[in-house]
Amino acid sequence: MTNILEVAAAVMQRSDGEFLLAERPAGKLYAGWWEFPGGKIEAGESPYHALVRELHEELGIDVDVAHPWLTRVYTYPHATVRLHFFRVVNWHGEPHGKENQRLSWQYPDAVSVTPLLPANGPVLRSLNLPSVCAITHAVELGEELFIERLQVALQQGLKLIQVREKAMDAATLRAFAAEVVWQAHAHGARVVINGDAALAREVGADGVQLNSAQLMALTARPELELVSASCHDRHELERVVELELDFALLSPVLPTQSHPGASVLGWEGFAHLVRDLPMPVYALGGVSRADMDEARRHGAHGIAMLRGAWQALERT
Repeated sequence: MTNILEVAAAVMQRSDGEFLLAERPAGKLYAGWWEFPGGKIEAGESPYHALVRELHEELGIDVDVAHPWLTRVYTYPHATVRLHFFRVVNWHGEPHGKENQRLSWQYPDAVSVTPLLPANGPVLRSLNLPSVCAITHAVELGEELFIERLQVALQQGLKLIQVREKAMDAATLRAFAAEVVWQAHAHGARVVINGDAALAREVGADGVQLNSAQLMALTARPELELVSASCHDRHELERVVELELDFALLSPVLPTQSHPGASVLGWEGFAHLVRDLPMPVYALGGVSRADMDEARRHGAHGIAMLRGAWQALERT
């Protein structure tokens, strides 16, 4: 059995989205390569406590708030490593290279330092995903009002939209989806179409959101930039991993208006299901923007919303 080196890694992120990379110092394996700061988890040490210790030793900072995020395994020629990533959002002190390593603040979509350790590529793609995924709600709101609210949301920074309108006929849905894509792309936002990869290609969307039945029947990842899936249990989440999809929506976390009385995961149940997964998972079902911190504390990348994404959005 292959021995796995357990490592804690930090995505230290400022409020403007910049995150910190560190250059491996001279004398270490892969010296001169850039990576997320962190280090080896010692025997009997939790990933979180290893993270706190390593950041203090390497960067001279004290962690205040760090949320579990992704866990990825990568095999280098010298070792197989399991990287436990945390999103560090609050700390004391100014990071500085205590081992004489260079540090650099970078934006996820414009990393300028090279070379990066190869394990970090998928992590950067995940880091590019926004914290909110908004699901369209046009039939209930009315298309005209929905497009107005969409425009406001995009102006306020919304970057990821799922078109999900099961009550629309095919022609109406095609026209609506094309309009959402046009509006979104004008603001640098991305769009996935629920359940229909062909329609996604037709209207120029960025990808497709698979339902759980489609996910389980799939034999290979669709050839689209973004592919995600709706999940309800660990088995479905692990299928997302096998197919190397970009992210998942896990529901229902809390009671919802659309499914009153339905069994829910709760935050502890959500955390249990997403533990040690390599891809981002959004919490869906009864959540609002006020739940963002709670979601992240329990391992979510962010939140996905239907009604909550469009409420109280008016032009000013």
